[in-house]
Amino acid sequence: MVLMVLLVGCGQSYEETKRLRQEQQRRAADADSAALKVAVLPTLDCLPLYVAEERAMFDTAVDIRLKRFTAQMDCDTALLRGRVEMAVSDLVRIEKAKGRKKVGLAYLTATNAYWLLIGNRNQRITSLAHLDDRMLAMTRYSVTDLLGDLAVDSAKLKPERVFRIQVNDVNVRLDMLQNNEMDALLMTEPQATQALTGKHHVILDTRKLDMRMGVIAEDSVAMSHPSRQRQRDVLIKGYNMACDSLNRYGVKHYTDVIRKYYKLSEQALQQLPDTLKFDHVAAPRQKDIDRAKRWVKH
Repeated sequence: MVLMVLLVGCGQSYEETKRLRQEQQRRAADADSAALKVAVLPTLDCLPLYVAEERAMFDTAVDIRLKRFTAQMDCDTALLRGRVEMAVSDLVRIEKAKGRKKVGLAYLTATNAYWLLIGNRNQRITSLAHLDDRMLAMTRYSVTDLLGDLAVDSAKLKPERVFRIQVNDVNVRLDMLQNNEMDALLMTEPQATQALTGKHHVILDTRKLDMRMGVIAEDSVAMSHPSRQRQRDVLIKGYNMACDSLNRYGVKHYTDVIRKYYKLSEQALQQLPDTLKFDHVAAPRQKDIDRAKRWVKH
């Protein structure tokens, strides 16, 4: 009888624990659903968002959550499937996605992202012409795919002679260069600075081409709700405050934030471009949107 009482007691305890756990999970899911969720990457165009979160620049009365990914494709997938309301991306990927998504996509802001095409010094890749019969790491249907076409056309190479290898994870792409597994790679910051500590060669730079392709995109249908608009206003205010602070004190002032969110060596951390400027929220330039649209349609 004592054993039966103990078993019944344990059974009730287990059922109660299970119920409480399910209730806790439900509340957490409801809170996450109500929060404004932004998909971010370990790239410097996301730094204002990280700084705003770490330095409490977002109004604490509004729940804004950064969802971290290491591949741009995963950020876009989260946005397209409604798991986040905003995502850091590029114009090519969003213009491509607009043709597939039933609800609307819009641009919250352009970012200061730029991309470098870096040649492996061990393979003696020092110019675009050296990409012939070489492997180039990139992501399909993104600005890096567009830049691959641009590199091929500029060097008058045959497209089939440049082997484009899809490597979506920005950290894996960097590792492949450092492990001498790839001939050339397209990278943004801070992975580009990390790569250049190994004395590899920059053979293309979007800043010299007057290309500004980085953006933060949003689900325009989800963001049309009044509560989401309030969240957007809070995010914009915090984002702009973070940009002002970064511009005033420099990127290296936030080394603690960078160490927390970025896979970066101390050498690369010291070599980050401290003159990098971050602009307030503003729509992307029409000429950049048009460039992306033309490439998507070609």
